[in-house]
Amino acid sequence: MDKIKAHNLVIDYKHPEVLRRFVTEKGKILPRRITGTSAKNQRRLVREIKRARAIALLPIG
Repeated sequence: MDKIKAHNLVIDYKHPEVLRRFVTEKGKILPRRITGTSAKNQRRLVREIKRARAIALLPIG
């Protein structure tokens, strides 16, 4: 089961505290095999992390 669906997480660039769960300490995006997300949600996650980085809510890895 997808971790995002299982925990009812809202994946949005305006919620950097949620996005930080899917990023390493150095700011790199974690792969699907580690995060346990579906392919669809991983793409969504990557898009929202990049948006958050663009407006400086998350550090650039």
